[in-house]
Amino acid sequence: MDLALPDPRHAVRALARAADPGSGEGPSPSMAELIDLTSADPGLFGPESPAWRVHGDAATVIGGFRSLLLQALHPLVMAGVADHSSFRDDPFGRLQRTSQFVITSVYGTTADAERAVEIVRRVHRRVRGEAPDGTAYDAADPHLVTFVHVTEIDSFLVANRAYGGRRLSRADADRYCDEMATLAERLGGTDVPRTARATRQWLEGCRPELRYGSHGKTTVRFLLNPPLPLLARPAHAAVASAAIGLLPTWAQISLRLPAFPPADALVVRPAVNGLLSTFRWAFRPGGQSLRAVRTAAIQGSA
Repeated sequence: MDLALPDPRHAVRALARAADPGSGEGPSPSMAELIDLTSADPGLFGPESPAWRVHGDAATVIGGFRSLLLQALHPLVMAGVADHSSFRDDPFGRLQRTSQFVITSVYGTTADAERAVEIVRRVHRRVRGEAPDGTAYDAADPHLVTFVHVTEIDSFLVANRAYGGRRLSRADADRYCDEMATLAERLGGTDVPRTARATRQWLEGCRPELRYGSHGKTTVRFLLNPPLPLLARPAHAAVASAAIGLLPTWAQISLRLPAFPPADALVVRPAVNGLLSTFRWAFRPGGQSLRAVRTAAIQGSA
């Protein structure tokens, strides 16, 4: 009698869902509310774009974490987060909303993306006040919009280069920056860099305005020690270590989070690459993945 062996991927998926109830193989019910999955409209980018490749890979988790660490160095950005977000009452709300915006704007139809942009701009118009030193801040300020955008794009590129399943060529990295710059401009950003090199240079040029203040320290403490179930903490520690290791040296020093290059090369990178490989294997994209469903609809084969 033949015995059907259990698929070991089911165990990995069960562990992932236990650690993160929102994880899954295909578009979640909430995605169907955010994105028109049946439309043939390719949206702002389309299936062949670097944006679809970058944001369809698990390495974006590391990039997102790195960008939040960089944002913790900007006192005006952190003042807005402290005054208008609550880690205590809704610890992962901001992260979830940011993730939903990126997924909707990248994979959604043009109308989906425009609606997501308008929601963010409407929120930005309400986020204004004064930093602890009395400096006024406004989340709709084009410079702050561009700063947040640059920290994200630079971080996603660095994470793709170090941990991506399908790493971008130099030309595709520039295409990715150009694509995402269009999105930043829709959000109100100005003078948005459109190549990978220009993105790095723009971020370097912001160093004089960065300062690790009390709000930034509170944010970093939360990021490094969030209220997670025990099962999720090893993976979170690996992601956090990887993100810290990808920070520029000046940011590690400012955040007082120095990485030890030999440990990063010998311990962190192999461990994180193993974790990401396991995740990609367990959640191997199939016909029901978000990207596959949208691609089929765009090609008219849904």
